[in-house]
Amino acid sequence: MIAHGDEMARTQQGNNNVYCQDSELSWMDWSLAVKNAELLEFTRRVTAFRKAHPGFRRRRFFAGRPIRSGDQARDIAWLTPAGRETTPEDWDSGFGKSIAVFLNGEARPEPDARGQRVVDDSFLLCLNAHDEALDFVIPEGNYGKHWAAELDTADPVGATTLTVVAGEKISLPGRSLLVLRRIG
Repeated sequence: MIAHGDEMARTQQGNNNVYCQDSELSWMDWSLAVKNAELLEFTRRVTAFRKAHPGFRRRRFFAGRPIRSGDQARDIAWLTPAGRETTPEDWDSGFGKSIAVFLNGEARPEPDARGQRVVDDSFLLCLNAHDEALDFVIPEGNYGKHWAAELDTADPVGATTLTVVAGEKISLPGRSLLVLRRIG
């Protein structure tokens, strides 16, 4: 969630309710838009990306299992950095600083406002919460063969031109997110 001014690095100094303040704490310093142009551009990029992809604007929680009888398409899959599906042992391993998430754009159960089926691209989100770089293996199998990066938080404005194939290893810097879109 973005509060007024977050996109320009505005701070409320920890105050979660500045609306009752009439001071610099609640005033908007518009010069922050210039001082933090990269952060503002990153926010624009993420906002446009979310608007363009209904898979990131769901009305229902993910199920993680086949969505229709006889259909093996799942809406979400949780993967280890090694590119394999997580097991209960993986969840209990204690490391838990990185994970990949497959979002199936073709496995959305709810219709749009007009009752039409919602289909989007499928995505692979690689999240590295560790403070050091970690390697991720792009999963093989039915997830997809070719991927194009759409957003990279390691870049100040989120820009990237990376393309990868299933089975390939990529390194993510510490505390970063890479969003890949399936292209084949």
